[in-house]
This record gives sequence, structure tokens and C-alpha cells, in this order.
Amino acid sequence: MYLVLIAWLYVTLMMAVAEAASPTGTLLGALVTFTLYGLLPMGIIGYILGTPGRKRKIHAREMAERAAAAEAQAASAEPDTGGHAPAAAEGGAIAPVRKEP
Repeated sequence: MYLVLIAWLYVTLMMAVAEAASPTGTLLGALVTFTLYGLLPMGIIGYILGTPGRKRKIHAREMAERAAAAEAQAASAEPDTGGHAPAAAEGGAIAPVRKEP
């Protein structure tokens, strides 16, 4: 993939040099030639061809996050070994609702 991108950029660079060196050519024309024939299309093609690699990286990162979350969940499932007494229930400020007799 990268070989084709590099080769096409080389070709467009040579086109831009020929444009700049031409008696009727300009540096602005060479810059436009290189940008519109070289950088822009190859940037789009490189982005499209790099999509599977980006998806693989995202999937691997998500799997690593899931594994870390599973380890954290397994570690938190262990009993409390802090040595402190468990907290008492909070005092109820509202009386419970009872059925009338």
C-alpha cells in the first residue's frame, strides 16, 4: 500500500517540478498540481486503505479495557478484609407505613 502512495507522490512531485521549470509555468501552478494531483487524492486513498488497521486497533483497545474491567470486578468481589466493623443501618427519619386494622 505504502509503495503505491510513495510512487504516486513521486510522480506528482516530478509533474510539479516540470510545471515550475517550464517557461510558461509558475510556482503557484506547480503547488496546485502537486496538491490536487498528489496530496489530496493520496490522503483520501491512504485514509480509506488504513481503515481496517484502525478498526483492529480500536477492537484490541476495547478488549483490553474489558479485560481490565473484568479483573477489577473479580478483585472487588473478594470479602472485606479491612478489619473495621460493618456500618450500621441508617436511622430512619420517616416512620414505616403500616396497614390500618
